[in-house]
Amino acid sequence: MLALPKRAAMLVTGIAAVGLSACTPTPASHQDETILVLSRADYVSRLHGFWLGQSIGNWTGLVTEMDKIGGDGPHGVFYTRADWGQPDQPAIWGEGQPSDISPVIDFVLRRPGETWGADDDTDIEYLYQEALYHSDATALTGEMIRDAWLTHIYDEREETPYGRDGEVWQNYLWVSNQRAHELMLEGVIPPATGNAQYNPYTDMIDAQLTTEIFGLYAPGRPDIARELGHLPVQTTARGAAEDAALFYITLHALAARSEPGTAMAEQVRAMAFQARETLRDDDYPAAMFDFVAAAHASGQPWEDTRDALYERYQVRGEDGYDISERGLYCNGCFASGINFGASLISLFYGEGDIRETIRIATLAGWDSDNPAATWGGLLGFMLGRDGVEAAFGMPLSEEFDIHRTRRSFPNSGRDTFTAMAEKGQAITERVVLTRLGGRLSDDGLSWIIPMPGPTEPRDG
Repeated sequence: MLALPKRAAMLVTGIAAVGLSACTPTPASHQDETILVLSRADYVSRLHGFWLGQSIGNWTGLVTEMDKIGGDGPHGVFYTRADWGQPDQPAIWGEGQPSDISPVIDFVLRRPGETWGADDDTDIEYLYQEALYHSDATALTGEMIRDAWLTHIYDEREETPYGRDGEVWQNYLWVSNQRAHELMLEGVIPPATGNAQYNPYTDMIDAQLTTEIFGLYAPGRPDIARELGHLPVQTTARGAAEDAALFYITLHALAARSEPGTAMAEQVRAMAFQARETLRDDDYPAAMFDFVAAAHASGQPWEDTRDALYERYQVRGEDGYDISERGLYCNGCFASGINFGASLISLFYGEGDIRETIRIATLAGWDSDNPAATWGGLLGFMLGRDGVEAAFGMPLSEEFDIHRTRRSFPNSGRDTFTAMAEKGQAITERVVLTRLGGRLSDDGLSWIIPMPGPTEPRDG
């Protein structure tokens, strides 16, 4: 297990305890206030770690994406830990060929001088951040989302640089994202693009790929993070898929409260159970959480839990999980539910170790790059850039090419994680000062953020 770096947040009860200037008046009514103290410079490193960890998880998970989805045939026999380092097997697409990313199932790393390419686990968050950064806002509007999507996403009906994908052109959008984009082209503005009346795919995984970053803009305040992410989530999701995406956002907001000296496994578990309180007890995401958490606590191997998850939900449809036949893009592939369950397995069994968490997510099955990217980003944020590089034992590239999947960004789409992190820090500061009731420390080096009580109110 990885030890949390000493540069993590400081959660303090009593303003006087944070070492602020003695000449700064402290109202008596605030003497017992719990506050979160965050270094502004450190937050850049942590956001860098988010983008780096997310990219490692994304590209490692892409090696096995849709190799194993359950059912009969070669795609139904799931991977196990013994398959790590072994030859990749063909996915449900690609004309029976293994991944062209790596011939074996192993970590995909980019060293200095190489470039990380954007994919659907990073590119929508990138364009959301750009839209926020270049505005004076702390939250996106439907018009801002529409304008960003139409400016930076190719129309699959027109020629793209990526070639044809069947009868249309490749534009790196899938399922609910694709339908939302089509609706935007027709003049529909979010959140109507995620209304099931117009979009039949709102129970798919899409929002879980594209919105985690909003948790990082409201450090330590998942209630505000969910407000910031609510409209982006509803751009493509409703119901249980929306709840799953908001669960991810909650975890990312809680990550800012991570404390030095406490084992990562303990912190991740505590964060997960606090985020569980946002899930509705009468819907399947909460049941999935409880099922996986109990299996992990029992000591059952992760492969057995994954197999049991498949049987319970994808085969038997327990806890209200819908297993109606809806074709390739439903239960066995891009459905929010089965992928949410798989993500919980890697979160619990990874126990805060970024390498083990990404490894399990990559082997677990289904849309494997999604959980691998999500938890790579979460743990990367908690570790910061230096912690991620230490975990993988080498310096890693910070070069990023958004034009691998999107268009119309400056510098031919070339960017760096440092620059991306600095933009994220600027947005976070805007939120801290205007939405969280925070302020700068006397020396201007830290944010002082008041924290609510120990539990967050459950969303309606």
